[in-house]
Amino acid sequence: MHMNVGPDSEATADQSVAGDFVLLPRRQLLPALTGVMLAMLLAALSQTIVATAMPRIITDLGGFDRYTWASTAYLVASAVAVPIVGRLSDFYGRRIFFLLGIAIFMLGSVQTGLSRTMTQLIAFRAIQGIGGGIIMTTSLVAIADLFPPQERGKFQGLIALMYGTASVIGPTLGGFITDNLSWNWIFLFNVPAGIPVLLLAWTFPRIRPEVEKRNLDYPGMATLVLAVVPILLALSWGGVQYAWSSPQTIGFLAFGLAMAAAFVVIESRSDAPIMPLDVYRTRTVAVSVIVMFLSGLALYGSIMFVPLFFQGVLGASATSSGSFLTPMMLAVVFGAVLSGLLLRRTGRYRIQALFSTGLMTMGMLLISTMDERTSFVGAVGYIVIMGLGLGGTLPVFTVAVQNSVPFRFRGLATSMLLFYRLVGGMLGLAVLGVVLTKRFSWRLEGALSDTVRAALSPGRLDAIKNNPRVLFDPSTTDTLRAEFAEAGTDGVRMTDMLLDSLNSALAGAVGDTLTVGAVAISLSIVAVLFLGTPGSSAQPPERG
Repeated sequence: MHMNVGPDSEATADQSVAGDFVLLPRRQLLPALTGVMLAMLLAALSQTIVATAMPRIITDLGGFDRYTWASTAYLVASAVAVPIVGRLSDFYGRRIFFLLGIAIFMLGSVQTGLSRTMTQLIAFRAIQGIGGGIIMTTSLVAIADLFPPQERGKFQGLIALMYGTASVIGPTLGGFITDNLSWNWIFLFNVPAGIPVLLLAWTFPRIRPEVEKRNLDYPGMATLVLAVVPILLALSWGGVQYAWSSPQTIGFLAFGLAMAAAFVVIESRSDAPIMPLDVYRTRTVAVSVIVMFLSGLALYGSIMFVPLFFQGVLGASATSSGSFLTPMMLAVVFGAVLSGLLLRRTGRYRIQALFSTGLMTMGMLLISTMDERTSFVGAVGYIVIMGLGLGGTLPVFTVAVQNSVPFRFRGLATSMLLFYRLVGGMLGLAVLGVVLTKRFSWRLEGALSDTVRAALSPGRLDAIKNNPRVLFDPSTTDTLRAEFAEAGTDGVRMTDMLLDSLNSALAGAVGDTLTVGAVAISLSIVAVLFLGTPGSSAQPPERG
């Protein structure tokens, strides 16, 4: 696809069109690239900064049964926005959506920071997620607009660096702000941080693609939204708010699956589909999509549940629990860089993919064995193994996909990897969140002594099952200790016995949850066995 620079571009005299990108002078290229990188950093930070603040958020707002929903809402909104905005930007250019995404992201951040209930926070996180999805999509595609094919790999490394930076500093920054200010400011700070990014985004060139027709796939867009959202809600509600056999759960799940089937039919018949089904005929694309889906579950599951283990079981503060994720994220960046260098040298996709997915699975299995007796050093070692494997998968499958499809499908195929990674994280968090709450309740029932159970009223015990804030909030611990003392029992001893039971139950529940994740991730090893080499599978037909 060729690009045109419209008459309203800022410096058309110095610009030359070369193939599918606009060759800009350095004075325009530098601020445009800086804006893209900072916008990507901002969007990536919003995904990782929340994890260490969530225990404090549920302490203030309640809703332990919806522990994962704040992240899930962001992910589902981002996932829906990615393919839709990617397609619309092909028609109308990146700049308008780049600016729109930053503006929506900032608006959602303000609303989230001012939330007073968990329901409000979840809803406003969804708005923030729409902006984040737009930013991520336009940033990834912008690299192809700004640089020739031989240079794009190098600058994709900058995007990986932004993700890595956000992953490293996000959890620690979120914990630090939560401990020293309040959790509200992890969202409100996006406004002053977003203003310079918005100004830099304004310098992005007004590039309008040359297309013969702009047939928008409105039915495809609508059915995509109507498929993803109800399925997510069904998975999140099932067994928590409603029984799996309830009309609400079955109804949402059935409706979502029906819309998914309708989406496939619509895309197969559309002249300009949001997701052309032909691209799945390439075996490498199909395998890569599966692995990215599972790697999304691994990434977001570990980011969400590892801090919960450190804070609730090992007694770490929000700040320190975030810092223990830093080695994993550094390992992700190191694994990605090392994998990219080896791939460039050897070109052996399948061997590197098997090694990376195997390492990722082993790391998740090791993390799932952690309990209250696990040392900090041992826990960090397990996390590093997980990060090395996870990071190694990213460049392998991105390069494999880009080398296995025609040029006109490369942007689509790359955005599909992002989409399925987000969907994998979204569905993974929903399912793992259900596993966590159910296993915690079950394990706590078995861990409580008869003495402690008799001292707790049924309502109080149910409240602790739904929100074990006593593990995170010293004031709640003091209140509970006072309640035991008023009941004429040994307040200190009874409270300690309850805390021991809660620690044991939460550690076991987190381990059970991550074991389920490890089993799912192991399927990526099986998928890699079917990975083709570039050119070994049929290319998707050229469609208009």
